[in-house]
Amino acid sequence: MQNTVSPVSPFWLTLIVAALAMLAPFSIDAYMPAFPAIASELHATPVQMQQTLSFYLAGFAIMNLFYGSISDTFGRRRVVMLSLAGYIVVSIACALTQDIQSLLLMRAGQGIFASAGMVVGRAMIRDVVTGPRAQKIMSHIMLWFALAPALAPVIGGWLHTLWGWHAVFWFLALFAALMLWLVTQQMHETLAPEHRQSIHPLYLLRTYAMALRHGRFMLLAIAMSLNFGAFFLYITAAPNILYNLLGFGATDFWRLFVPLVSGVMLGSFLAGKIAEHWPPYRILRVGLSVMGLASVLNVMQAELLTGNVYTALLTPALYAIGMSFMMPVLTIMGLDCFPKNRGMASSMQGFLQMGSNALVAGLLTPLLFHSLTALALGMMTFQVIALVLFLFILRRPMA
Repeated sequence: MQNTVSPVSPFWLTLIVAALAMLAPFSIDAYMPAFPAIASELHATPVQMQQTLSFYLAGFAIMNLFYGSISDTFGRRRVVMLSLAGYIVVSIACALTQDIQSLLLMRAGQGIFASAGMVVGRAMIRDVVTGPRAQKIMSHIMLWFALAPALAPVIGGWLHTLWGWHAVFWFLALFAALMLWLVTQQMHETLAPEHRQSIHPLYLLRTYAMALRHGRFMLLAIAMSLNFGAFFLYITAAPNILYNLLGFGATDFWRLFVPLVSGVMLGSFLAGKIAEHWPPYRILRVGLSVMGLASVLNVMQAELLTGNVYTALLTPALYAIGMSFMMPVLTIMGLDCFPKNRGMASSMQGFLQMGSNALVAGLLTPLLFHSLTALALGMMTFQVIALVLFLFILRRPMA
């Protein structure tokens, strides 16, 4: 396998990293419309079906800790290719499974292999671009990435309706195979040999300990995880929101995901437009204001306009605008805390974000998805805690 450093076209860099990032939301959202059918055929309880999400996210989070450091040692391209090959195998196994225990195990496998794309992709961007240009490319990637949660449940719903739930996992295997082909044809190595890092266990322990002791980095990473966790609460609760709270069917997931993803896309688009004109801390303040407003309105509509389809689905979309407006800046600020270990920094960002998402999916969502008010209060709680952390960041910009 070619693993030498070559010039990377900004177009192909953006497209490949965006495609790699899309694998994660496709893995989460595409099979959601088939929840009742999978539960019926595999004799699974609602809690076990929710665990198919948390097992995936747990595998995703754990491997986030390692892929960045592995790519710091062996290069980005090789790690991406091997992880895509593994994802194809376990996705096929998901399609062929006959019991819920095997599905849970294979879903963890999907998470293990899918996490490489997001971790390594962020590091690739910072390997080759810096400053506002890096923020702009990251925002463009968020635009592409945002399409996946909108497309995945729609595609999954139709695949399930036409050919059954097994077809959803065959589709995921095919999508990964297409990406593997794209990587082999267009992706060049972005990390020069002289910038490679040791993978000795003691060295890894020292670098992760350094990250844990870095107050600014940890504040940024935890706050970013909380912001996304509030948004992710609505993603993981989607089957219950649509089927039980709003009375929709398997082909109606677009009603929730299109507003949410439109919010992410709009926020990402605006972030790209102003990346070279606004300082990072102004972007953070505006994003925080939008998210705070959305959280308050979301609680009010859930209490006062019970069951109103439009307000229930649009106020979380406003939150998504503020979240995605901030995300490129937060990601770059975190990576820049460790310019010589960006893969490790990306791993820690991903681990904290996906670890919190696993807790949301496995613990909080089952507690809150019984009502729109409970979900709205959950979103607000996440956002308030993140706001407190951001106040420390904004008051100590050079810490």
